[in-house]
Amino acid sequence: MRDQVLRLLEREIVELRLKPGQRLLERELVERFGVSRTTIREALGQLAARGLVTNIPQKGAVVATPSQKQAAEIYEVRAELEGIVARQFAQRASDADVRRLREAFTAMEDRYRESRDPIELLRAKAELYEVLLDGADNGTVRAILRSFQARIALMRATTLGAPDRPAQSLEEIRVIVEAIERRDAETAARASVAHVQNAARTLFELTGEGAEESDEARPELESAS
Repeated sequence: MRDQVLRLLEREIVELRLKPGQRLLERELVERFGVSRTTIREALGQLAARGLVTNIPQKGAVVATPSQKQAAEIYEVRAELEGIVARQFAQRASDADVRRLREAFTAMEDRYRESRDPIELLRAKAELYEVLLDGADNGTVRAILRSFQARIALMRATTLGAPDRPAQSLEEIRVIVEAIERRDAETAARASVAHVQNAARTLFELTGEGAEESDEARPELESAS
């Protein structure tokens, strides 16, 4: 039961049905899920360990809001790692993997055209990244990305809520896919880094924070790519 509650709450946080800063009252969660208070506390503890929930004195558990510094750090690490994934996919993936990547991207386009729902685009994007990780075949990078996957998804959901960002994101991913199809590993890596940097810029513009910090991080990321 704890795992079921954990999965449901994590999905609601990632999909922004539970908003950053929103209180998670144990009493309400017990009534909603029909489980014990101990089960709820264990699930909230797991969410806190994943960086999705914060415990605030006198207030209790709330949906976490990544600080400006935390968000900048996550985007820096994500840009480096996703650049590696794109490069290694172009170098290592089989032709069948490349076809799967194109199919995942086409499905992503179709979902966006059909619904214009950022959450549907988020789900399709997660499926595309699984294809990329499979083809890159780097277990260490996969494990690192998985360790803060939920926080990445939360920030993706936030940025995809910006009016023009979903369409921009699609075009940026198109560049990555086309570079991979040409087996142009370096262009794929640079495009992947740029995609993450643009997402970071969008998040900081939405929150009105981190503009200076993201500008400072950008040259370091570009030189590393």
